Amino acid sequence: MSEQPKPKQAIRRFDVFAEYNKLKSVHEGRPLEEAKGYGLWLAKVVASRRYGAGSQRKSPQTRERSSAEGETPAEHERFRSLEGVPQTDELFDREIVARMGDRFYHEVFAPAIADHFSHGHRYEDIRDIVRQGGSPPPGRGARLPLSVPGALRIGLAPLH
Repeated sequence: MSEQPKPKQAIRRFDVFAEYNKLKSVHEGRPLEEAKGYGLWLAKVVASRRYGAGSQRKSPQTRERSSAEGETPAEHERFRSLEGVPQTDELFDREIVARMGDRFYHEVFAPAIADHFSHGHRYEDIRDIVRQGGSPPPGRGARLPLSVPGALRIGLAPLH
């Protein structure tokens, strides 16, 4: 029996946010390739605001307001860009998947996040569990194992 895979590097909130928004985007009907790019793009936009690497680009909310105010938005963008670099599925695979390791991503991380997403758990709750090393936030229920082998190793437990 092979040992459970471990991440090559620590799991970041950024990784959880990108994965969660990838799943949300797929759930809303976006193809997987585009959803990966969108999840990565959104994580970078939010991170740049939070950590002061401000940008001149419009936020998704500003784009919607501009559209409502009569500006014509670009036709459906397959991949959004940051500083001229398209945020693609290949970039997601390099910056998220390869960073933590392909096997760990596919066998542990992605299934665990998908399980939480399918149960309607909010990003903030999943993020907090990861940050607290597997203990749900106060008032969120007991720590229970996931059906995904090794999921508790990265601190992901259901919020029942």
